[in-house]
Amino acid sequence: MKLWLLRHARVELAPGLCYGASDVAADEAETRVAAQAAAASLPAGLAVRVSGLGRAGQMAEALGALRPDLGPAQRDPRLNEMDFGTFELQSWDAIPRDAIDLWVADFASHRFGGVECTQDVIDRVGLALQEQWAHCGPAGEVLWITHAGVIRAATYIAQHGLHRQVEVDLWPTAAPPPGGLTCIELHLG
Repeated sequence: MKLWLLRHARVELAPGLCYGASDVAADEAETRVAAQAAAASLPAGLAVRVSGLGRAGQMAEALGALRPDLGPAQRDPRLNEMDFGTFELQSWDAIPRDAIDLWVADFASHRFGGVECTQDVIDRVGLALQEQWAHCGPAGEVLWITHAGVIRAATYIAQHGLHRQVEVDLWPTAAPPPGGLTCIELHLG
C-alpha cells in the first residue's frame, strides 16, 4: 500500500514552542502554497484521511479546493499529533531537562507531559493503518493529512512492523517540513 503523507503548514506560534494536541492554526498563505505543491504531485482519486486538528483541516480544505477528484477528507483523530499534556505550548527551553531525559530513557512508555506515551501514538497509528490496509489492500493508495509525529510513527511501522515496541534509537528523526509531502510503502499483510 502506498501511504501519501502531507504535513500541515507552519503554525502561527512563536518558534521553539512544544505543541502537539493543541489546536493551533496554520499560516494561511503557507497552507495555500503547500496545497498547490501537493496538488501537482498527488495521483488522481486518492482517499483522504485528515487529523482532527484544525491545522490539518486547513490543509485538507485548501487541497480539496484544488483537487476535487480526491475523495472527501474523512476526519480521523488517530491521526492527531501526540498530546504533550502539561508541556503543551511551553517553550522547549523551559521544559526541565530531567523531564526530557525520563522520556528518552523510557521512550515507549513514559507519558511526557502526563497524557500520552510514544507507544500510544504508535498503537493508534497502527490501528488506522490496519483499517486502511483492510479497506484498500496492498495495491491501494491513500493520503493522510497529518503531523510530524504521526508521519514518524507511520514510517517506524513501515520499517519495523506493527507489533514491535518503539525503541528510541530506531525512531525516525526525519519528517517532511511543514507543508511537505512524502510517500511510503507499507507491507502489513
